[in-house]
Amino acid sequence: MSTEDAPQNRPPDVPDAGEPETPGWERRFADRPLGYPNALVWLRAGMLRDWRGVLGAFVATWFYVPLALLAAVWLGIAGGLAGLFVGGGQAGDQVPAVLRDAPLVGPLLDAFLTRSGGLTGGFLCFLLGFLVGFLAVLVLPWRGAFDEPANLLTGLAGVVLAAALVGLLYTLARVVLEPRFLAVSGARRLSRREADRLRPLLADCARRLDLPNVPRLLIEDDPVLTNARAYARHVVVSTALLDEPDENIAALLSHELVHWRTGDEVTGAFIRGVGLPLVLVHAIPSWLMRRFPHPATDFVVFLVFWPVLVTMRFLVLPAHRRDVRAAEYRADEGAVLAGHATGMRALLERRRSFETGRSGWDEAVCATHPPAELRLDRLEQLTGPDAAGEAAADDAAARRRELFGAPASPGPRRAWLVAAALVVVSCLGGGALTAAQWMFYRPEAAVDGYFDALGDRDARDALGLLTEDARAGVGDEEQLARMVGAKDYQPPTDVRVTAVERDGDEATATVSYVLAGTRATAELPLRRDDRATLGLFHRWRVAAAPARLSVPGGPAGLTVGGVPAAGGPEDGGVALLPGSYSVAGPRNPLTEIPPQVVLALPGTEQVAGADLLRPTLAPGAQAAAEEGVRTWLDGCAAQRVANPTGCPFTYYSGSTVKRIAWKIEKVPELQIELSDESGAPVAVVSTVDGGQGSARATGVEEDYFTSNRPFAETVTFRVRGVLTLVDGKPTFRPDAG
Repeated sequence: MSTEDAPQNRPPDVPDAGEPETPGWERRFADRPLGYPNALVWLRAGMLRDWRGVLGAFVATWFYVPLALLAAVWLGIAGGLAGLFVGGGQAGDQVPAVLRDAPLVGPLLDAFLTRSGGLTGGFLCFLLGFLVGFLAVLVLPWRGAFDEPANLLTGLAGVVLAAALVGLLYTLARVVLEPRFLAVSGARRLSRREADRLRPLLADCARRLDLPNVPRLLIEDDPVLTNARAYARHVVVSTALLDEPDENIAALLSHELVHWRTGDEVTGAFIRGVGLPLVLVHAIPSWLMRRFPHPATDFVVFLVFWPVLVTMRFLVLPAHRRDVRAAEYRADEGAVLAGHATGMRALLERRRSFETGRSGWDEAVCATHPPAELRLDRLEQLTGPDAAGEAAADDAAARRRELFGAPASPGPRRAWLVAAALVVVSCLGGGALTAAQWMFYRPEAAVDGYFDALGDRDARDALGLLTEDARAGVGDEEQLARMVGAKDYQPPTDVRVTAVERDGDEATATVSYVLAGTRATAELPLRRDDRATLGLFHRWRVAAAPARLSVPGGPAGLTVGGVPAAGGPEDGGVALLPGSYSVAGPRNPLTEIPPQVVLALPGTEQVAGADLLRPTLAPGAQAAAEEGVRTWLDGCAAQRVANPTGCPFTYYSGSTVKRIAWKIEKVPELQIELSDESGAPVAVVSTVDGGQGSARATGVEEDYFTSNRPFAETVTFRVRGVLTLVDGKPTFRPDAG
């Protein structure tokens, strides 16, 4: 407030004591009414007065009513068209055959349904589609909260707080920046001639209403329309008001002083702030229709913005109009109490001449001002027979106190104590919930609980901390519980969560641990439950599936910690929780799987060391193969023919052989390798390169020229076959080839 304009804010009979010592934030609300203890009480009184208007703006904006209307109409049209065709074509088929074939009745029903079935079906389907579309937009944003009542309540509370915060910030901006907004709109300070005419009247009206100060008076250049408007800290009049008699001017100024004193502009600003997104969108079609007044423009704008226009016209404005009309009656009463009922009556009589009809929705329901005739009737009730003397003065003072209410106070002590108690309880409750969330329901808590369960050798608790997807591949959980509970199982120790990276409902925890005497790190994926525990907390779970132990030939006969292992549902492997396990395989006279310690590392899919779990030859397999080959060769040598059947050696000279005999001079050097092609234990027996055997053939032979000629020949040969179990014993079977 400048020094030049300071005197206008006090009635003339109040001495100028200089600017009061007020806080800096109070000076930002200069020219506000001083009938309140402070600016905060003034703002609170204005913002909380019209709860219907606030509720209408809140519901229309924050529950997406325009979008709900758009979806409802389009879905209703689609349903109506479907019902029109289906109802017209198939309604008659729903009539029982007995009625269709009945004389008179059948043709009557057929004609009725043929001509009205489509309309009836279309109308019903339109209503159904409209309701479904409207409710879908209202309900879908809350679809995840209906299963959790606490989250539904907190979600609603969050929306309310967001709307209240936006409304408060908008109201503060409107009040603090009001001089700039008015300057942009064309309001200016008064000239000296205008001030000499208007300010004394304003001060006199304030004195008659017992107001300790007055708002700052501004003027806008409009020589046609006689008008005035009260803002939070200003009253703006038009230049046409200067042509009115002093009585009319005083009546209008008294009227606006009541608006200013009761904070009606603060009430409207808060309602606009609560519905700010809707108000901003609504400003676009309003500006277009005002800037380009043409039926075609209005039609196009309505087609584009009809959901917003309908919401404002049929929800927001009707909800707010009750308080606005009450404020107009209240301001008219202020003009009467200031002693200017005659001027107010003259202005209303003139307004009645230009007032439109009250038959339409806009004028009858949404109009901010009551009908001029009803305002005149109210003036007659307020003035009544003239009273005189001290009684009339006392009655006027009482009516002024009733009009403005008792001097506003911060509130009774009990209300503040209750509010303080609620704040304390909310803080304690919020702190307790936050502590519970931090201790039991954060990602680190899920990891700690998982490894603590492993440290306790409790596989069931550990599996309970896995997601459903990770747990689905475990298979036999009881088998896994016995493996983890075995004495040879060693869980990871000295587990530390070194970092957690969170992305919405998913997270990745970096874990440091010691397993088999070696420190290592792993990354564990985590996922947040969709459903809440106790309706408040969403538990985190480990999304890493247990590692799988895959053994060639399957896990038949495999034992983990002494527990027989059965394959899982996926590939026959065995699921193992993180830790070290003692694994042993089946033994027989041909093959064996030696005991081995394997490591199931956290966050991995395969078990370290599983590649060593391969069958190997039993210690006696080599000797059994050599014995079987020697026995087979001896049988071959016993055949006294040049080409023993199924044997690896033969004698051929081109002459007739007689009295041949075989002698094994050297048994081949053998190598044995296990075969992976069959599930049964089979070892391939073959001759080592350079280790061929030899057999000596002796006898006589004859040809065309000679007879009984003795011969002796050494033949080398190789052996190939398989070693299998027959009746539990390794048995050599030569290759038929």
